[in-house]
Amino acid sequence: MTLWQTFLSRRNSLGSPVLPFVTILLGLTALAAVGNLWFPPESALHVSTYTITLLGKYLSFAMLALAVDIVWGYCGILSLGHGAFFALGGYAMGMYLMRQIGSRGVYGDPVLPDFMVFLDWDVLPWYWLGMDQFWFAMLMVLLVPGLLAFVFGWLAFHSRVTGVYLSIITQALTYALMLAFFRNEMGFGGNNGLTDFKDLLGFSLQADTTRVALLISTALILAGLFTLTHWVLKTRFGKVIEAIRDGEPRVRFLGYRTDRYKVALFVYSAMIAGIAGALYVPQVGIINPGEFAPLNSIEIVVWVAVGGRGTLYGAVIGALLVNYAKTRFTALMPDGWLFMLGALFVLVTLLLPKGLAGLYGQLSTSWKRDQTDQHPPNKEATS
Repeated sequence: MTLWQTFLSRRNSLGSPVLPFVTILLGLTALAAVGNLWFPPESALHVSTYTITLLGKYLSFAMLALAVDIVWGYCGILSLGHGAFFALGGYAMGMYLMRQIGSRGVYGDPVLPDFMVFLDWDVLPWYWLGMDQFWFAMLMVLLVPGLLAFVFGWLAFHSRVTGVYLSIITQALTYALMLAFFRNEMGFGGNNGLTDFKDLLGFSLQADTTRVALLISTALILAGLFTLTHWVLKTRFGKVIEAIRDGEPRVRFLGYRTDRYKVALFVYSAMIAGIAGALYVPQVGIINPGEFAPLNSIEIVVWVAVGGRGTLYGAVIGALLVNYAKTRFTALMPDGWLFMLGALFVLVTLLLPKGLAGLYGQLSTSWKRDQTDQHPPNKEATS
């Protein structure tokens, strides 16, 4: 195979879902940004700052759904603890934003955050050191979730824990972290968490331009991670991952160290979840232990199931649709949303096991079959 043929094969393998996804994502983001910055509030084309913030939050959740789909849809690992990686990335970003407040806090302490002054802390804890530097905080966004995923994954996958047992353990992990972060002694704000952020890299978080910049940054990172993940899953590594999902004992019999592949994928997925959490926090303005709640991790699985696991784009679509529905229905029926969410998961499991992406594939195949039946190929012409 020539170099040009190799390039074309790689281009074709990346082209089908990636190019339309990236084009639509960045196009809609650009339209929202233009609507907010260029059109006045009285214009019909104006996009409010509230909508910009909401879209940024949705895209952060879409990135989180992408992380879950990587391990569940392509490797068969049903993780009910990815909310923990999301929250850890969010706390790393929140710590940086808290350090940027400085003497502008309620108590005016240039080093200690307000909640530490209120709790009579005298010295900044060692794990807060360096968090006033953006590059170091971003390193922690990747390192902390990745390290936790590596330790947990190595212990679980090396011991060959699979199925529902693995799901329960991941849920127990995020529940334990939630209880720990609720404690004031941990130094992360306790029940209230971290909030009252002022600026990011010197730009006010209340400014419309900053909100738009965060939305654009989230969209660009989501597009980049989607492209990178699609490429990774098309490599030999990705093929082995899918083979593990379909028959791990056979792959192990062929000589592959399946536990190493699963750990690597789990760490990669956790880092993506951490990035999603870091992008989420400055847009919503708070991070608290409630993000560790096991219910949040279960909800992420519902997003992926609704959209269609094992497709990447299906997970993104599911996250966007379910969260939009949540925003609407929680305003109309605050007490009934969880029941609706549970009913949605049951209906999708029974009627659409492959989600909306699978439904689209079935309709597309049916339409092509109908077209073939109505216009059969001319045998004489083909002969």
